[in-house]
Amino acid sequence: MTSVPATTDPRVPPRESVVTRYLIDRWDREMPDKVFAVFEDGEQWTYAQLRQMVLKLAGGIAGTGVKRGDHVAVWMFDSREAILTFFAINYLGAVFVPFNTAYKGKVLEHVLDNSDAQVLVAHGQLVERLGEVQMATVEKVISVGGGAAPAPLQTLDYAQVSESDLPVPELERPIEPWDTQSIIYTSGTTGPSKGVLSSYLHIFTNAGPETWHFVTGEDRFLINMPIFHIGGMGVIYVMLARGGSIAVMDAFSTEKFWPFVRESETTAVFLLGVMATFLLKLPESEDDRDHSVRVAFMVPLTETCVEFKRRFDIDVYTIFNMTEISSPIVSEPNPTKRGTCGKVRPGVDVRLVDEYDCEVPLGEIGEMLVRTDRPWGMNHGYYKNPEATAEAWRNGWFHTGDCFRQDADGYFYFVDRRKDAIRRRGENISSFEVEAEVVAFPAVREAAAYAVPSDLGEDEVMIAVAPVDGSSIDQKELMEFLGERMAYFMVPRYVRVLDELPKTASAKVMKHVLRDQGVTPDAWDREDHDIKFKREKLEANAAS
Repeated sequence: MTSVPATTDPRVPPRESVVTRYLIDRWDREMPDKVFAVFEDGEQWTYAQLRQMVLKLAGGIAGTGVKRGDHVAVWMFDSREAILTFFAINYLGAVFVPFNTAYKGKVLEHVLDNSDAQVLVAHGQLVERLGEVQMATVEKVISVGGGAAPAPLQTLDYAQVSESDLPVPELERPIEPWDTQSIIYTSGTTGPSKGVLSSYLHIFTNAGPETWHFVTGEDRFLINMPIFHIGGMGVIYVMLARGGSIAVMDAFSTEKFWPFVRESETTAVFLLGVMATFLLKLPESEDDRDHSVRVAFMVPLTETCVEFKRRFDIDVYTIFNMTEISSPIVSEPNPTKRGTCGKVRPGVDVRLVDEYDCEVPLGEIGEMLVRTDRPWGMNHGYYKNPEATAEAWRNGWFHTGDCFRQDADGYFYFVDRRKDAIRRRGENISSFEVEAEVVAFPAVREAAAYAVPSDLGEDEVMIAVAPVDGSSIDQKELMEFLGERMAYFMVPRYVRVLDELPKTASAKVMKHVLRDQGVTPDAWDREDHDIKFKREKLEANAAS
């Protein structure tokens, strides 16, 4: 079935190079004994073993009623089960719809409703949160490692589903490169989180041979970012597409990083800027160059780039990317221009424009617009959100919402976000969603959330709040309230209490005024009061 070309367009690779199902089948035929994945406990999977496990799980998921084209929600920590679930869903021709494991409350309720999923695969530690939200179309929960979903949801045990002897249904037609592969939620800025529609060809282009040409099928890429992010899921897919391999960490750990990298023979890593900072803060050692890593992505590129290359002898690259696009800006190894994201890669067009989509002069700041030469090389919209899709794709270009400048040598430099998104330690945060939870606190009349600089790079979350008439706001009580309702990374660090928020004549809050004022002397800092919120981790002895 797959031998017939999907299209004669030379810009579109054959199905066997792009579609998850056919890649798994192909590598099982061509190199069944090659290792695809290694884990922290030493377990390894060959491509033959991978296919066998995926087929069993795909048959079990199909047995729950999932058909080709259906959306399957996935709410899981990075684990063996998460990787197999991702592949099994795509093997059926269904759509992988992952959720952030920190979601709770209204944000969780929104993505459940938006997903249109009838089946949710979730870790048992998370399913208890489902009792606090409306479940929309979800009818069945496949629970990993125990835990029962609240009635009337039907709970199925993942271990039983994954050992099913049910056959994988035959396809009535091939899965095509332009079919929808995933819906990944990215934080909204003026509304709820949006579900990015990605085809197989979009994910392939995101880090394909013409994009990340310095990563090959001989590499083993470290997976240390969540599978619900493009930085986790995308890299897993990319190494499958290359016939390469992955080394899987439960989560990034400064102390465990180098020991696992050495043990797993990792050759490529992706480091958020703060991760590189943490690694450089480790005491220098004669073993600093005793490893197999040859390539590191550092995003954003910081001053640590030069020191990282010198100390660890690893070539450093940087990129600019979003879930919606496909790495349009990529650097050369070890860029020397401070703060650059790189240059435009082959196969994409990039413009910097003003608010009317007119080109700005060289050196001036403008919003980045992107389009690709390859059909389906970027997102094909936001699920169930035609207004946001039309706005983002107006005039035939995708509007990133991010502002850059370009120098005379063609290098791009990130300047600021046109939208009000906040990025804290690798997580994109919607100011809209932060504000929605803050104003739910009884004493808060209105709130504005905005980014202020962090001494670790990226942003910290700050809120300005005004109290209800006759009330006062206790910051500690507010933090406790938010900690129960929000993802750990969304909880603001700084709180500033004002009688009134600054507004325009049309009563819109002037966030730029608050942002420019930064962390003011009257700001309350929860870290000064030893109030911290951490990522929920997979418990010891739970399913791995």
